[in-house]
Amino acid sequence: MKITTVMLASMLSVGSLFAGTYNVDASHSNVGFGAKHMMISNIKGQFDKFKGSFTYDEKTNSLQTLTGEVDVNSINTQNEKRDTHLKGADFFDVTKYPSMNLTLLKVEGEKAYTKLTIHGVTKEVEMKLETSGAVIKDPWGNSRTGLSLVGKINRQDFGLTWNKLIETGGAIVGDEIKIIIELEGILVK
Repeated sequence: MKITTVMLASMLSVGSLFAGTYNVDASHSNVGFGAKHMMISNIKGQFDKFKGSFTYDEKTNSLQTLTGEVDVNSINTQNEKRDTHLKGADFFDVTKYPSMNLTLLKVEGEKAYTKLTIHGVTKEVEMKLETSGAVIKDPWGNSRTGLSLVGKINRQDFGLTWNKLIETGGAIVGDEIKIIIELEGILVK
């Protein structure tokens, strides 16, 4: 039994030799979202400033760790008036809660279980994970890989409760928010 345990531990440690830590290349990545507007259309937006890192094992094509931080003040929906409202006390209240954070808890197949903090509230969120399945060398000699995470949250769960009813009985802002994260990382040397 001890020999089997030692062999298994050795195999696991050798597997981790193929794992590398990657810093998120924000200029080739996107942290976006979508929400229903007046129950008839989808409004999309993104955060222009964010940072993070992740550990990816090329041999097993597996994401092992991920941490990210978003500057909420960098919200961009292509509408300055709406962005100002979203930054204010009705929504994100960026003076009190200037950042959002995401941490990977575990991966099971194509599901990534994360810990997401928005507006001072932390919840577990299940997201669909897709890795690029490869590490490539760019023209400058850097190793790069990519991944995407897609999930949904109920904004009310995070204390983002502002809304107004419209004449037909629906709400101005839908509660379900789609999160779309596309990351490209550069291997830390």
